[in-house]
Amino acid sequence: MASGKLIMLAAGGTGGHLFPAEALSHALHAKGMRVVLMTDTRAAEYAGSFPAEAVHAVPAATPSGRSPVQKATALLHIAKGTFAARRIIRQVRPDVVVGFGGYPTVPPVLGASLAGVRTLIHEQNAVIGRANRFLAGRADVIATGFAKVGGLTPVQQAKCRHVGNPVRPAVIEAAGRADAQRDDGKIQLLVFGGSQGARIMADIVPPAVQLLDDAERARLTIVQQARAEDDDRVRGIYDKLGIRATIAPFFKDLPAQMAAAHLVVARSGASTIAELTVIGRPAILVPLPGSLDQDQAANAAFLEGAGGAVRILQPEFTPRRLASELSRLLAEPEHLTGMAANAKSAGIPDAADRLADLVIATAHSQN
Repeated sequence: MASGKLIMLAAGGTGGHLFPAEALSHALHAKGMRVVLMTDTRAAEYAGSFPAEAVHAVPAATPSGRSPVQKATALLHIAKGTFAARRIIRQVRPDVVVGFGGYPTVPPVLGASLAGVRTLIHEQNAVIGRANRFLAGRADVIATGFAKVGGLTPVQQAKCRHVGNPVRPAVIEAAGRADAQRDDGKIQLLVFGGSQGARIMADIVPPAVQLLDDAERARLTIVQQARAEDDDRVRGIYDKLGIRATIAPFFKDLPAQMAAAHLVVARSGASTIAELTVIGRPAILVPLPGSLDQDQAANAAFLEGAGGAVRILQPEFTPRRLASELSRLLAEPEHLTGMAANAKSAGIPDAADRLADLVIATAHSQN
């Protein structure tokens, strides 16, 4: 259904923003749309495999420095990026620009607004982020990953359309082969924390497993992300306990690892929540602390409220508390099964298609 519509996606910074943009790009291509990507100069270096016919890079920065000079410099970069984005947008002439949050999307979305092009922003978290909050007043449409999003004004809430968080094709594939609870009572535990969480997982999870009794430990196999400098320490504890464990600094096949796990211990970024719910995995979630928006705490609260997770705030995330939760869940395998079902019932596997339809409708609405 090629319509000649050209969609510009704006995403950069972390994989948490690029993954849903990539999923949307695949969905748009399947519906006959053309796609280009606008990103910041840093992300452009590794965006070569992004499914788009062109990649445009513009300056961006995060105005979070403590000194006035740092903030002023960041704002100057954003201003330069905005005018560069407007110039490119006038040349490329997309029908709509879609931003995925984070400060790298501010210049493209703001530039599009200044150029008179319709804009849509997608907010992945249960609390709107600072960059999207800045853009929300100018955006024509706000797509949301959660049904309820905090931090929005009533006028901005009226622009919201709940579509869910797009997930990669590998997640959809993994959802079709998620392991059921094993008859022999064995439990595979998957532990990961991303770039900002692997250290605390290395500090807390192995000592927590040490506190379990012999019978509980005998039921566990563990797959854990650990930084290179923590590998020997983590591996040494599991070896001493006689637990079969796979330790790696990064898992390229994380969706497949989720599908094979019976319980996940992780941070609660929006992409993680989306993948847990689409695949249908129970989790112990430890929100990343320190964020002004407390978005991960809100994300985890959503899945806990749906009955698919246990939320433990980081100050309470101690070996003893984790050991207590693991003991309880190991003693109640039927509860784990119920949590998995609850998580899956909260998932939106067709979020990429829903968002693609909303983007196409937004593009057509200017005519």
